[in-house]
Amino acid sequence: MPNKKTTDKTVVNSVRSARTSKAIAQDFAEHLKYDADADIFHTTQEGRYEALANTIRDRIVHQWNKSRKTQRAKNAKHVYYLSLEFLMGRAMTNNINNMGIMDQVTEALKSLGYTYEELADVEPDAGLGNGGLGRLAACFLDSMATLEIPSYGYGIRYNYGIFKQLISNGYQFEQPDNWLRYGNPWEIPRSDVAYTVNFGGKVQHFRENGREMYKWVDTDKIIGMAYDMPIIGYGGTTVNTLRLWSAKAVEDFSFQDFNEGDYTQAVRDKVTAENISQVLYPNDTQYLGKVLRLKQQYFFVACSLADIVRRFKRKFTDWKEFPNQAAIQLNDTHPSIAVAELMRILIDEEGLEWDEAWEITKATLGYTNHTLMPEALEKWPVPMFEELLPRHLQIIYEINNRFLKFAVSFFPTANAENLNAIRKISIIEESNPKNIRMANLAIVGSHAINGVAALHTELLKNYMFPEFRTIYPEKFQNKTNGITPRRWLLSANPGLSSLITDAIGPQWITDASQLSKLSAFATDPAFAEKFAKVKYENKKNAAHFLQKDCSIIVNPDSIFDVQVKRIHEYKRQLLNAFNIVLLYQKIKNDAAFASSFKPVTFLFGGKSAPGYVNAKLSIKLINSIATVINNDPAVKDKLRVHFMPNYRVTMAESVIPATNISEQISTAGLEASGTGNMKFMLNGALTIGTLDGANVEIQEEVGPENCYIFGHTEDQIAALKGHYSPWDFINRDDEIRSAVELLRRDFFNINEPGAFDALLHEILDCGDRFFIFADLRMYADRHQEILDLYNNNFSDFNRKAILNVACSGKFSSDRTIKEYAEQIWGAKPCHVTLNTSAHSVLADAHKHAK
Repeated sequence: MPNKKTTDKTVVNSVRSARTSKAIAQDFAEHLKYDADADIFHTTQEGRYEALANTIRDRIVHQWNKSRKTQRAKNAKHVYYLSLEFLMGRAMTNNINNMGIMDQVTEALKSLGYTYEELADVEPDAGLGNGGLGRLAACFLDSMATLEIPSYGYGIRYNYGIFKQLISNGYQFEQPDNWLRYGNPWEIPRSDVAYTVNFGGKVQHFRENGREMYKWVDTDKIIGMAYDMPIIGYGGTTVNTLRLWSAKAVEDFSFQDFNEGDYTQAVRDKVTAENISQVLYPNDTQYLGKVLRLKQQYFFVACSLADIVRRFKRKFTDWKEFPNQAAIQLNDTHPSIAVAELMRILIDEEGLEWDEAWEITKATLGYTNHTLMPEALEKWPVPMFEELLPRHLQIIYEINNRFLKFAVSFFPTANAENLNAIRKISIIEESNPKNIRMANLAIVGSHAINGVAALHTELLKNYMFPEFRTIYPEKFQNKTNGITPRRWLLSANPGLSSLITDAIGPQWITDASQLSKLSAFATDPAFAEKFAKVKYENKKNAAHFLQKDCSIIVNPDSIFDVQVKRIHEYKRQLLNAFNIVLLYQKIKNDAAFASSFKPVTFLFGGKSAPGYVNAKLSIKLINSIATVINNDPAVKDKLRVHFMPNYRVTMAESVIPATNISEQISTAGLEASGTGNMKFMLNGALTIGTLDGANVEIQEEVGPENCYIFGHTEDQIAALKGHYSPWDFINRDDEIRSAVELLRRDFFNINEPGAFDALLHEILDCGDRFFIFADLRMYADRHQEILDLYNNNFSDFNRKAILNVACSGKFSSDRTIKEYAEQIWGAKPCHVTLNTSAHSVLADAHKHAK
């Protein structure tokens, strides 16, 4: 007869780690009972969702622990991905799919009278990001875990995310996005992992043992505490970590102030500290907003580097080993203060000489640039920096001094051109007040600088940073962005995923190049019919989601034409809006055109920065156009326009699989890459876009005949600058001129005359700096080509859609991460075996006690 103690251990561990439907059902029931004390009178959907999340997390924890142990035992080099954003979306379905237990979970819930969909739908989107930058970071974490590359993502645990977008009278209003209202069952608070972060104070300079020494003293202190979320690779073997920092006050409460009656002052330190991790991207149009944003950036970098250094020092004493153990990637300029912070740690805390510290810093850090717009490259006023980070300012001045002495040899002639080149590469911008150029700091302090699409990288080298290219030609390289097919096909589009797997097998899930095999099915009538049916079912699902989520009614029999991305002038939502006005006019004025016009639904989604006036007016204009068109009896059954409020990952997962036409219409030369274009392509939408960002490579992969490129190229845009007038294009085209007059006469805002005067003035009279009217006619004509193809030759449209899926393999983030690992990080996979045996929790507890 088995020992009772042994039996108890086995039962406990099989319930919390076994992957059978019976064990999952038992664990779920126990979490409901023992975590929530649930009974018939005390149970909620939120409680049931949390019980299910904890049940899934139980099955992750053993493998998470095993991953860390294996990676430590093998001295595996870790990648540390520093990003101010991680747009994770919901975790439940992604985690279950990557573990391969969806059938068992569904069956377990069904046996208890629940459906998986109803509980999964309770989960809020994690409010940790805004747009492409944060979603890219999330895809990269998924790929690193799937490829078994040991890694940590580092960011901030925002209490409220960016904001919840409400639309009222067509205007955007921002409300708090309280995504943590019911807690986050996927995270584990690490109260034992906390670091002190300093601000302000002064720097003491002294000599000790013949060496110049610096000490940062009299500072204001804030605590950064870690919260960990598991990142599960496909197959469930490697589980990496997303570690987010939450700001805490050193002292939460002052009894003295409270007892003296100053109740506000009693908690002021707590409020001030916690403001750092309250909201993503505080409005920085005001000085205090800029201060808070700089504090956020230093806070998460300081915590992250302290954590990386602690992990290194557990096993190593020779700092020359640091670049062999740690690769730190800076996702845009937000974490670029890491250059100065790592130097401060190595010199002030670890006692290294400058030259050795500098070589270690450069060998460890890599910098990804995400913008071609000079105004988007972060700069911080020197007086602000001096007030908040005085020691770092000293270090940056010293870095700049040494760099300029080195760089001047590349521009030896003292002519105006070379003097201007020196001014451009200086980390300190000689303005009033002086500014610190964070991109320049990242370039000088990193061993690799990469763009995120082939065109973007060439423009970085030849347009943005040609002087740095002259000095550091070996540093610049390209890493075209990618997306994870696990999230954006397997999870978001199960119908298409099943169809693909039936046709070519499941290998595409971890090797997206296998999707090329679908090309053979593009002309297969049976496959094409199934493909079209999947798209139609996705449209019905999207229609249901939009009606439930935001009361938008869409016709699944219409063409879905979608532009979803951050609202910004260079992304040209207004170009799309002007084309809609052209279509509206033509339907109204041309009876033959109207009679043959098949229904089209235009969907917009995205958030504007709270202080971005023109972007917010663009949202209002789109909604005003929608109101008129959707209520016009002559066109409302043919043309519909909707702005989807509060666009987020969950909405994207519903809308993208349903899309027929993908709008990627930014001004050529301004979009770094884009990843939305890749998601739409992967899900069988046809791209209409400019030769910008990754659109260039999309066209190369799928062929120009299977996507719809239009507009002036980057070189042609550059040639137009200086003499371009939108009126030259408006006055030569009667339809465009008529559309402009409609807008100028307040046709779409009859009850709010003048609402768009400022926006129209900037476009029409101040230069149209994003070249809307230069491209409008070409865009309208190409757009009509797609509509005609869909309506008159759907089989060919469908064939092209299948080919887009088949040619999307290059845009897997797995490919991107392999390139980073091999060419920048020097990181290798570390295989972790799957923990299938019953694990002794009691044995672990004894170890921890010892």
